[in-house]
Amino acid sequence: MNIDISEQEQVRRQSLEKIREMGVNPYPAEEFEVNASSVQIAKEYSPEKNSFQSVSIAGRIMSRRIMGSAAFFELQDEQGRIQVYVRRDDICPPDDEEKKTYNTLFKKLLDIGDIVGVKGYAFVTQTGELSVHARELKLLSKSIRPLPIVKEKDGQVYDAFTDPEKRYRERYVDLIVNPHVRDAFVKRTKLVGSMREFLNALNLLEVETPILQPLYGGAAARPFKTHHNTLDMTLYLRIANELYLKRLIVGGFSGVYEFAKDFRNEGMDRFHNPEFTQMEMYVAYKDYRWMMGTVEAMVEKIALDLHGDTKVRVGENVINFERPWKRFTMFEAIEHFTGIDVSRMNEAELRETAKKLGVATDATMGKGKLIDEIFGECCEAKLIQPTFIVDYPVEMSPLAKKHRDNPELVERFEAICNGKEICNAYSELNDPIDQRNRFEEQLLLAKRGDEEAMMLDEDFLRAIEYGMPPTSGLGIGIDRLAMIMTNSPSVQDVLFFPQMRQEKKVTRDEPEAYAAVGVPEEWIPVVQKMGYLTVEAMKKVSPGKLFNDLCGMNKKHKMGLTNPTADDVKRWQLHRDGTYPQALA
Repeated sequence: MNIDISEQEQVRRQSLEKIREMGVNPYPAEEFEVNASSVQIAKEYSPEKNSFQSVSIAGRIMSRRIMGSAAFFELQDEQGRIQVYVRRDDICPPDDEEKKTYNTLFKKLLDIGDIVGVKGYAFVTQTGELSVHARELKLLSKSIRPLPIVKEKDGQVYDAFTDPEKRYRERYVDLIVNPHVRDAFVKRTKLVGSMREFLNALNLLEVETPILQPLYGGAAARPFKTHHNTLDMTLYLRIANELYLKRLIVGGFSGVYEFAKDFRNEGMDRFHNPEFTQMEMYVAYKDYRWMMGTVEAMVEKIALDLHGDTKVRVGENVINFERPWKRFTMFEAIEHFTGIDVSRMNEAELRETAKKLGVATDATMGKGKLIDEIFGECCEAKLIQPTFIVDYPVEMSPLAKKHRDNPELVERFEAICNGKEICNAYSELNDPIDQRNRFEEQLLLAKRGDEEAMMLDEDFLRAIEYGMPPTSGLGIGIDRLAMIMTNSPSVQDVLFFPQMRQEKKVTRDEPEAYAAVGVPEEWIPVVQKMGYLTVEAMKKVSPGKLFNDLCGMNKKHKMGLTNPTADDVKRWQLHRDGTYPQALA
């Protein structure tokens, strides 16, 4: 008996061995052909047409009701659940005279969570429930760890698997016991498919660019750093793929896009994960005004494809993605929400204004960063309906082209929705001299301590020195957009496997620590299994309770150990000063 695992797991492992002793393979290799799903049967079954008379389905046992020689169980497949009716004489083969397939395997050795295959026919029970009558039942995978099964009684739900820490860390369990969770991921996949369909219709080419980069660029962010042993060089996980996609525009492609995994070594919260998905696209001979119309049309299409409507409920808000969207310049937005015109302020005046508005700043922030902080704190959260914020200060956008009407601004927009940015776009800077100057200004910010300042990429500068056509570029956050389109409150809800902190390891003393106070070697794992993972914890329980629990464990699990005496247990708990941690019990 392995006392390091739970009692239920021990029982399931014993069942596993008994199944093998019966000559049944609990993990068969051969194909089990599935020809129907729970949802398909529910939608298409017709008693008049006598349909689904040769059904083969597979899934998990999620509940059971055994009534002598017959039973019902609920089978869950990828799409939903359906009831299965099992009768002893139907599933036992002719050579099974003792009916062990039903009496032993099904009734005693199968558990909730086991994966089975069922062959039979669809019918409606006397109580009117659509079911599958099993003619053949086959074990496909034995579950040796019990599921956290949700129970419901009188409208009250018990033992629901709702703890976010466990749900995100054990997503596989979350998907099993909370089937509604998968809907968000199905919609996310449809979202990407809708977007790809839209981009392909524009005759853009889908491409792939490097994730490991010798220089990181294309955004203001801190990178993850690694080392390539063979080349003996430092590499970075990309923070954006912008500079590589622009190289392809230089090379002659008229329009390219990529669904990219990007990585930023920054804080984590319900809107940020260090690994995230972004779609970036670059189209030659277009500008940011064309791109605004394109974004409106694309996101409107996604809403229609996912919901059949441009109106999408997000929390307490109903967001309407119907074109056209509202537009503010950045300065207009700040003045609209604060009543302050910051358009002509210098760095010192901006710093003072930020202070008055309660916006935190530090000495590393230049003029552009200060404006960005004021906008982020005072405006962004108030923009619920999709809104374009356009014409940013030049200091904020080292890769964007200067505005055709005002050289202190750049031709850039962000789309804000539900209080968060979902995309960023420019008329791309293609003047190599101006671009070099802007990179050099970023280097000065880096010297002041700005860890998000961009690096100077000589190869990218060399590329655009050969000539890059006028180009519009866009980056749109798939995770953020998926949150909105699936009404998910956290980015972790639209990522199958979000980044998590390491699981907390339970502190436990080494066996030598127990041996030092007199605990016999064979009793040390028993003491720890009972929850006393340190000698100090063992000493905090009363000797009488510890003695009774140890003897009870020995008897219950038929361990065959020699029980300690009550005096032995007291000696284990004795402090060096000859006292006990609490009164003897």
